[in-house]
Amino acid sequence: MKAENKRLLLQYNLQFFAKDGPGGEKTEEPTGKKLSDARKEGQVAKSKEIASAFGMLALFLVLKVYIGTIGTRFLEAFQVVYGQIPELTKMYNGEIAVFSLQVLIRSMMLRLLTIIAPILLIGVAVAVICDIVQVKWKPTSKPLKPKFSKLNPVKGFARILSPRSLMELLKSILKLIVIGYVVYNYLKERIGQIFILYDISLNQAIGLIGEITIDLGIRIAMIYMIIAFLDFYYQKWKFHQDMKMTKQEVKDEYKNQEGDPQIKGKQKQRMREASMRRMMSHLPEADVVITNPTHYAVAIKYDPDKYDAPYVLAKGEDYLAQRIKDVAREHEIEIVENKPLARMLYANVEVGGLIPPELYQAVAEVLAFVYHLKGKI
Repeated sequence: MKAENKRLLLQYNLQFFAKDGPGGEKTEEPTGKKLSDARKEGQVAKSKEIASAFGMLALFLVLKVYIGTIGTRFLEAFQVVYGQIPELTKMYNGEIAVFSLQVLIRSMMLRLLTIIAPILLIGVAVAVICDIVQVKWKPTSKPLKPKFSKLNPVKGFARILSPRSLMELLKSILKLIVIGYVVYNYLKERIGQIFILYDISLNQAIGLIGEITIDLGIRIAMIYMIIAFLDFYYQKWKFHQDMKMTKQEVKDEYKNQEGDPQIKGKQKQRMREASMRRMMSHLPEADVVITNPTHYAVAIKYDPDKYDAPYVLAKGEDYLAQRIKDVAREHEIEIVENKPLARMLYANVEVGGLIPPELYQAVAEVLAFVYHLKGKI
């Protein structure tokens, strides 16, 4: 017995093998609409590191300039607060009432907040300015709206292991390595000053520690700024890559914006047909039809009560020209052959348009000939 050959047919979808989903690989530049929609959703090319780096630099620069003033105001605030304690103890026989203690603490916190507030405001202003410089001013509340899809543990786990998360981890490790290296080298240079902290007064030690901390903070901020700028350019490149579209997405967007080309074609065809019917309905009013004689036909009407010059009532080429001539014969409208004039009228005057002055003489001669035949002149 001969074994029968059997074929196993498998149905498969070629789109399954396409990169980046249906439509194939994302090779097309993002359209203005897609970028606008992404911005409305809060998706922009922005680096968070820029605001952090500039904020850190602003903080340490302010501290370097005003640290003496800030320290003096702190001491004055504590002196005022502690100076009130003896008076309060006298009022209550050596004890401080709970209410008075609350007032005292509230007064101290308010004074400290007044001292720190300008620094905090500078930090907020720097962060806002950095964001505006990166993405311009166009606030949106959509990123603040709750999305229940984010509560999905499976998607959350996938986000943790996503390439974006791994890149953020690598950036954090890089920052720690670079900043650690800067801190180590700086402290290595100042190690001699650090060892004498026990041999100097408290005020001198505080001043030295403040100076080392601020100088080190400025160095770290400068290095952080370099990392932030590199991250900014990376974020712009990554956003551009994410916003790229497949050919199918471009086609779908065009259909959504402009409509299906086939439907638009049918609409234009119906409009042309309606316009042609209107044109043919007015054709019996024409005084004369000027022809090529086979390719073009232009129907002319002169109504001095309506216009100062003759105007084109209808025109057509090839098949439509033949239709115009047939209707003209049915309604006993004169057909005059004038090849140059017919071509010029067809090319330069739209239906309903007035005859241009340079053609007055030629059209007037034709009309005079027609009126003479009909005994109007």
